[in-house]
Amino acid sequence: MTPRLLLNPGHSPAQRITDDAELPQALQSFGLQPGDLALPSPVNAHDHGYGIRTLDFGALDDALEVWIPGLRLRPRTDPYLEALVAFGRLARTGVGATMHCHNSLNVDRLVDEAHAVTRAARNIGIRLALSCPLLDHDAWAYDGGPQRLRPFLSPDDWHALAGTIPSYAPIHTQLAAVEAVAAANTSPLIDVQYGPIGPQWCSNALLEAIAEASALHGRRIHMHLLESPRQRLWLDRRFPEGVVPYLDRIGFLSPRLAIAHGVQLRPDECELLAERGVQLVSNPSANLRLRSGIAPIASTIKPGRPAFAIGLDGTGLDDDQDLWREMRLLYLLQGGHDLTRRLTARNVFDAAIKVGRQVINAADAEDFTIINYRSLIADALFDDVDEAEVLLTRMSARHAKGLVIAGKEIMHNGELTNVDFNAAVSELLAQARADLPRLEKQRPLVRALSAATRSYYASWPGIS
Repeated sequence: MTPRLLLNPGHSPAQRITDDAELPQALQSFGLQPGDLALPSPVNAHDHGYGIRTLDFGALDDALEVWIPGLRLRPRTDPYLEALVAFGRLARTGVGATMHCHNSLNVDRLVDEAHAVTRAARNIGIRLALSCPLLDHDAWAYDGGPQRLRPFLSPDDWHALAGTIPSYAPIHTQLAAVEAVAAANTSPLIDVQYGPIGPQWCSNALLEAIAEASALHGRRIHMHLLESPRQRLWLDRRFPEGVVPYLDRIGFLSPRLAIAHGVQLRPDECELLAERGVQLVSNPSANLRLRSGIAPIASTIKPGRPAFAIGLDGTGLDDDQDLWREMRLLYLLQGGHDLTRRLTARNVFDAAIKVGRQVINAADAEDFTIINYRSLIADALFDDVDEAEVLLTRMSARHAKGLVIAGKEIMHNGELTNVDFNAAVSELLAQARADLPRLEKQRPLVRALSAATRSYYASWPGIS
């Protein structure tokens, strides 16, 4: 079976390759075997780098706000190992570029942790955008912070939890830390970005300072926005003019901005975001698993200018970080019910490749995934079916055969070429299990906080 090169999935069929000289320069030294298909690598455009996944430390899927307290049970592990396993898991699936939203809330540790994360990316060989966390409002509860939860907690639980309420560094200190991270990471495969967690966790002053700094430095911004119904209600109260018009007024909206989730966006807000060139990163599995809903992707599609990308958010439908299945899920969820498909294969691949690269600031990347296409069409009677449609129907991580990033092969036949992945997983799990005594003591408090969070939001008018 002749090897194939699918340079523009959804736009044109694959080219049948008869001579390696027909391949892009980045692939010529590796070549393609009979039955192979090469295409530009998709980008995981929103993630959190979970080496230890949330289910593994007992954070069961739930409504977003009730699920968040479970993140307190994340074991204490080496940030380098955590990132190495997370990035390695992606690379083994044939995805060599990711947006990593770092989880640390301690600005004093940010530079060191960022160094560990970028070292992991360099060692594996993936392309990385690092979103540095910025916030100055407490994340426990919207509309008033931890004090709002106090009536729903026992005195003992409140006493135990009150001591964990964080304090946040001044705005200028947080922004300076981002610039320090950027100055320390000059690899062409790494892009450092501002990462306001979300407007519900940022003051107006912080949001305005980020908008100003982004314009000054030309640095991209990556932010969660309007993920859940509770966020929609709270942000409507806080911003009577609307949170999206507010962000536009302060100069926050621009082609330098990507927003994750956007599940609760309204049509007029989608239109404004598209006009400003903002990218929306859809995370269908995470939004279903945390009961946030389905993002209005169709509202973002403009002729000749795809405005959405696709991310795993650290989950995936089977908890396996398989971006190919995530693409399929989005394709099916957004297909509509008319005679003509609302979202096409072209839209999905443009989102995963072209817009994904824009989100990580790597528009000119020449990265390729090699797929065992023979296994996908082993029983096919016709050999001329659109390859993009075949991929969206059958592709999964197990068919990924090779990964070439910036001219270097970082995965071959499902195994990483630079890192012993299995050894890294074993070491990370050993560190996590060593933290079990502390986690066991924390579990009752975390459960109490989750229950209190559920009761608090249930007390809001219109919430069930």
